[in-house]
Amino acid sequence: MKLGVLLPTFRENVADALEVAHRAEALGLDGVFAYDHLWPMGEPQRPALAPFPVLTRVVTECPTLIVSPLVTRVGLFATAKVVEQYLALEQLAPGRVHAAIGTGDHLSAAENEAYGLTYQSAAARRELLRETLSALSPTMETWCGGGGEETNTLARALGVTINLWGAETKAVRKTAKSGPVSWAGPLGDQPLEKLNELASTGVTWVVVGPPFDLDQLGEWRSAH
Repeated sequence: MKLGVLLPTFRENVADALEVAHRAEALGLDGVFAYDHLWPMGEPQRPALAPFPVLTRVVTECPTLIVSPLVTRVGLFATAKVVEQYLALEQLAPGRVHAAIGTGDHLSAAENEAYGLTYQSAAARRELLRETLSALSPTMETWCGGGGEETNTLARALGVTINLWGAETKAVRKTAKSGPVSWAGPLGDQPLEKLNELASTGVTWVVVGPPFDLDQLGEWRSAH
C-alpha cells in the first residue's frame, strides 16, 4: 500500500504546500495530492490554489513523488482541456502522475454556479467522466472518484481504480473484491490504527487528508 497526503492549498500562496511536499518526500512518503475546488467546501470567502500549477512546481522540486489532483471534477473545464493538463504534467514527470477524476456532487454545485458554470445532471456528469477516464487511462494510472453504484460500475467497466473518500473499512473491503481501490480522507482520532485497518483491505493507496502528523506518517511508512 502506498501512502500520500493532501497538500494545504487553501492558501494565498504555494509556500505551505511546497513545505509539506518536501517533508513528505524526505520522510519516504510516496505521493502528494491537491484539491480541485474553487474554495474550501462551504467557505467561499477563503482562497484556493489551482491544483495543476501547484503540482507542476512540486514535480520539478521533488523528483520521487507521485502527484495528482484529488479529484479533478468534470464540468469545470472541457474534457480536452483536462486531458491536456494531465498530459502536460506527465511530460514533466513521466510515470509520476496519476489521473483522478470525479463527477462532484451537490456539495460542490455552488462553486459551478458562482462562476456561471452549469451544474449538469448526474447522467451528464457521468458521461463526461467516462470520456475523461477513457482518454487518460491508456497513458497513466487512473482513478475514478467513486461511491455511487452507477459510478462504481462505470469505473469497473473501464478497468480503473475506484477512489473512496472517507469510507468505512467494511465498505472499502467490499469494493476491493471487485477490483483496485484507493482511499482518501482524514484518519480520525486513531490514525495508526486506521492505517493498519486500511492496509488489511487491499487498497493500493491511502491519501491522508488534514489534520495529520507527517512525522508519524513517515514512521508508519518506513515500517511497512
